[in-house]
Amino acid sequence: MLFDTHCHLQFKTYKEDLGQVLQRCNEKQMLLNVVGSQIDTSVRAVELAQKYENIYASVGLHPIHLFETHVDEEETSFKSREEDFGYDKYKTLAQNKKVIAIGECGLELFHLPENLNKEKILQKQKEVFIKQYELAQELDLPIIIHVRSAHEEMVKLLKSLVDPSIVPVSTTPSLGKGGIKSPPYEGGRRGGLINGVVHCYTADWNYAKQYLDLGLHIGFTGVITFPPKKTDPKAQEDILEVVKNIPLDKILIETDAPYLAPQAYRGQRAEPWMVEEVAKKIAEIRQKTTEEIIEITGKNAKKLFKI
Repeated sequence: MLFDTHCHLQFKTYKEDLGQVLQRCNEKQMLLNVVGSQIDTSVRAVELAQKYENIYASVGLHPIHLFETHVDEEETSFKSREEDFGYDKYKTLAQNKKVIAIGECGLELFHLPENLNKEKILQKQKEVFIKQYELAQELDLPIIIHVRSAHEEMVKLLKSLVDPSIVPVSTTPSLGKGGIKSPPYEGGRRGGLINGVVHCYTADWNYAKQYLDLGLHIGFTGVITFPPKKTDPKAQEDILEVVKNIPLDKILIETDAPYLAPQAYRGQRAEPWMVEEVAKKIAEIRQKTTEEIIEITGKNAKKLFKI
């Protein structure tokens, strides 16, 4: 079954035609995970999940919303609203039966407030991520990890969560019942593992191996369908190397809609049904049929999210 494991259908861009978007998704008979980025979008994600049988929700606080900052990119421009993470508030929301994960949450060093020190920003992001990790552990839910321009910092932080002797952090959460999951990626490290996914993966195989060693899945978006940038062709080569080498049982597919429409629809608002293009690209690289990749990634998602 086609499963878009990360989209944002609760965002305002779908306000006028959400029904039509969902109809296009229904024609593909697909499942959707609508992911929150702060408390209001998390609430709306849960509301959508309660309304539609094929929609699930994830709740969390994105690092870009820990500080007020201006985000200006090709597909979006907005001023983020600063929010403090309310553990009890998110816990109550996450106990809804249609909530399948905590997130997205993580580290973001690409968009930074101009008036604050980078180390101060990073420290707060780490503290809030740990709180959400603790919540995921308490509720035995997987965690959806956002990482942008911060893979080195994220790998160190994650390793410290499963083995505090590796890298000391300001807060050391207990693992709880969800701490030890499936066996690690072959050849990987021993010890505690993390149940979750690094979403919208755009780094290289070196970091991917470390995430896999920690027990994590890797989520791919339409980015893998893009042509190489003339200014930095190696970046695309690195991503495709990960697609080529990653164990098939660790792959998830996603759109991150409304962002990152696959190349076939570039310039348009992304919609969840476009995730099929991601499956096609993986199938091409792994010498499988698109149907095989859809089946494999669907099973992976259902197992991770306990659906």
